[in-house]
Amino acid sequence: MTNSNSSLDIAAGLKEALNKGVTEQVSKLTAMDGFYKNEAVKILMPEELAKVDKTLRKMGMSKLADEGILALNRAAEDAVKEATPIFVSAIKNITITDAKGILLGNDNAATVYLQSATTTSLYGKFNPVVQQSIGKVGADVIWTKIIKQYNTIPFVAKVNPDLTDYVTNKALDGVFKMITVEEKNIRTKFSSRTSDLLK
Repeated sequence: MTNSNSSLDIAAGLKEALNKGVTEQVSKLTAMDGFYKNEAVKILMPEELAKVDKTLRKMGMSKLADEGILALNRAAEDAVKEATPIFVSAIKNITITDAKGILLGNDNAATVYLQSATTTSLYGKFNPVVQQSIGKVGADVIWTKIIKQYNTIPFVAKVNPDLTDYVTNKALDGVFKMITVEEKNIRTKFSSRTSDLLK
């Protein structure tokens, strides 16, 4: 077998492994509770709203605060459905040189490659979908209520967070976190290598 043939095999094997792994991880995130019940990626209150969360809970409005968090996670679960085609396209474009760099690189070299190849397109695709999802899952209504309620409390600094941007970035973080996990599996577990080409 020539060197270029084995290089082609390496690149094809890597693409197959990434395609399988990424598709699997992304579909886990899009399932009901894919974000909400996964502690590694669960979206919590934005940092600047930690005080909102604390104040609402102190005032006996824990249910409203919990609804707000659930709604953010539901919006992310809905939006991530847009990710797979973007990843598939990025994986398809991996060159032999890229493949060698990924295989000889750190444990998260493929994730880093995909991040640099997809973040801009993913953000562009996710942002409008997150905005739509926020409406679809009722997060906009819940959050309007939360913000209104909080802003009526005397002596607090008024808040008006950009939830779409926040959920979009958190959804991206979650996707790449799960891809890192999958990449480790592909690299370390023989059982993750499901075809002759991968073996």
